[in-house]
Amino acid sequence: QSVKSAHTPKMIRLKGNCHIIIAFLLGVFPYISSFIIKSTSTEILKCSRISIDVPQLWTRCCSRNNLRFVSRRPSFSLLATNDKGGASDEISYPIPICNDRRGALSQLVRAAAFVSCSETILERSDVALAAVGTLPEFADASGILQRLTVSVADESQQESMIKFLVDGLMFKILRQRTIGSVTDTWLGYGPEQCSIPSDFTIPMSYGLYGGHASIHLQYDSSALNPTYKSGDDTTKQSIAYLQVALPTYRISQMVKNNGNVLDAYGYVNVISPSGLPFRAIIGIRSDPIMFVAINCQDVQKSKAFYQKLGFLEQSYPYARPSNGKGQFEPPQEANSVYLSLSQNSMGVLLRQSKNKKAVQPNRSVRSLSIVFDPATYSVSDESVIGLESTAIIDPSGIPISFISVNSFEKEEKSMMA
Repeated sequence: QSVKSAHTPKMIRLKGNCHIIIAFLLGVFPYISSFIIKSTSTEILKCSRISIDVPQLWTRCCSRNNLRFVSRRPSFSLLATNDKGGASDEISYPIPICNDRRGALSQLVRAAAFVSCSETILERSDVALAAVGTLPEFADASGILQRLTVSVADESQQESMIKFLVDGLMFKILRQRTIGSVTDTWLGYGPEQCSIPSDFTIPMSYGLYGGHASIHLQYDSSALNPTYKSGDDTTKQSIAYLQVALPTYRISQMVKNNGNVLDAYGYVNVISPSGLPFRAIIGIRSDPIMFVAINCQDVQKSKAFYQKLGFLEQSYPYARPSNGKGQFEPPQEANSVYLSLSQNSMGVLLRQSKNKKAVQPNRSVRSLSIVFDPATYSVSDESVIGLESTAIIDPSGIPISFISVNSFEKEEKSMMA
């Protein structure tokens, strides 16, 4: 019920479930020294010691990790040694902690949970270097499904679509450019780069980490043919919906910005101003953009197509602990197949169309884009030659485009400068 520091005369009494939190912290820290940290200098570092510096809070020494009292400015640090070549350089990742005890304990719990549970920064020591960029999440993949490109009919629809995404679904504008008559806008929930951002520290929001998928919104002022008429139901076309999971959304802003809400019991099905359907769920994911649900005339034919592109059948992802049990997140649809290039990237859910009728393409969807590593990624289709100059069509009529990771990062950096 209490923790006492030899350096402070006062007894700190912990009420409620705090003793459980303390037990968790002291129980977890001794077992995480086998994890590794990937530093911003791209060296693999094996964690040899973890220090928690919290003035006037508490102290305890563990057999393999040191948890100690100090009088310096409060911080949380991961002190890691580079095991390559016998070097012993230490790298510290400081995180400011509140001066008051309650705030300090709260930050400490966040830090501990991040360190002990995250598959983002801390990885097992047998993980190889990533094939797509340098993110540990993509170590098992030579390609990732990175973006969905959508066209809008006019400037008004472009403005409505951006406000729909930003105000209704909490997207952020990542980058924007105009070349000639074409305006491109990329929106997502965090950095797209396939590496750890230089300003990322532990524990911070996943919204500041790399590897996020994006929506590429494209407006060509010279185009004359509208791609979507407001009020049309596009959910029976090639894209059934793009599923996102986030802590909150605003239905009023979706409606205000010309979104067509189909239903909103537990979760929201809505057609955006561009004609792209969305399914929004209250939940938590490292990247809120989860997957693209595709209507298929023949699921097995579509499955074979995506497998040729390197997609693997994966466990269906959920954003809530209930795993599809309850009214707030539906279970995986019957007879559907979920595939992705990596467990940690956006995937596709192949769902059977009713009566196996032919599926009409969604005219506003320009392409799904795969970012790939030229050295390791290949397509088992002899008709595909020169990936970056190729756009192929899936059985539901969705164009698939390819961009090498080098070209992708060069493009991103040029617009972020």
